[in-house]
Amino acid sequence: MILCIFISFQCGAQIIDTAKNIDLKTFNGLKAVQENVLIGEIRDPFVVRPNKNRVLFISAINIAGYGGSLIALNQAWYANYPRSSFHFFNDNAEWLQMDKIGHGWTAYNTGKLSTAMWQWAGLSHKKAVLLGGLSGAGYLTAIEILDGFSSQWGFSWGDMTANVVGSGLFISQELLWQEQRIQYKFSFHRNSYDDAMLDKRADDLFGKSWYERMLKDYNAQTYWFSANIKSFFKQSNLPAWLNVAVGYGADGMFGGFDNKWNDTQGNPITRYDIQRKRQFYLAPDIDFTKIKTNKKWLKTVFTFLNAFKCPAPALMLDSKGKLKIYAIYF
Repeated sequence: MILCIFISFQCGAQIIDTAKNIDLKTFNGLKAVQENVLIGEIRDPFVVRPNKNRVLFISAINIAGYGGSLIALNQAWYANYPRSSFHFFNDNAEWLQMDKIGHGWTAYNTGKLSTAMWQWAGLSHKKAVLLGGLSGAGYLTAIEILDGFSSQWGFSWGDMTANVVGSGLFISQELLWQEQRIQYKFSFHRNSYDDAMLDKRADDLFGKSWYERMLKDYNAQTYWFSANIKSFFKQSNLPAWLNVAVGYGADGMFGGFDNKWNDTQGNPITRYDIQRKRQFYLAPDIDFTKIKTNKKWLKTVFTFLNAFKCPAPALMLDSKGKLKIYAIYF
């Protein structure tokens, strides 16, 4: 799911950067509105009519981006596994729900990016939010349907719920506050398992390269809800960029449901000595879109970075009662 948002960000960042170099007086002669479509700080100060050319352009980008990535995903992933008739699969207990949290993050950030592009095209704030915000859940629904026709998986109502929650978090904040006071973020660190058997299992299950591990190793991922303090306390003297983040992660997982698998010779391996643990985090964070700069390229970088948690000191409490302090946590 993380791969999908990377594809969207790559396309969207170019569009937003281009938009910042265009004089917005083309919208019916209104005064130029600088930096009107920054992700995380979406604004609609003037009522404008949609720009037909931009609407067509963004429509084409969405069709090409979503459609092309679905075709590529089907060929690169689903084509390698047997097909089946459409069926459902209850995977709610897998991976201590880390995959579900990832679905929500992807729906949230895809919707946020898409909304910014639709506002650049001239749609009203409400229309852009509804169209863009729902596109993330819609895209992931298409992937879920592909799962439903694969014998290895199935259509998951748990995944669908997570998709809707992610989109709903974005849409509800925009309609209520016209800003994202609570950002949905992601962080990753490369795990070293210090055990030859576990290292081999991790390579087989999660891949060997850093990007495969980032996408697949649920033991090394953390998802965060990062709240901007000043957005809730407007009269405070706190820095506008300061956030407080609550994170969720997990560890000790070497299979979807339990730590049992077969080796290359087909011999069963059980590692029930390894505890599967939930982990809860508390850490400071940065809302990069609140950092003032006149450099357009830097604002584009900040827009991209805001989907990811800034490395910082952190407290961690796991489901077994262990408390740990990190000087820097990724």
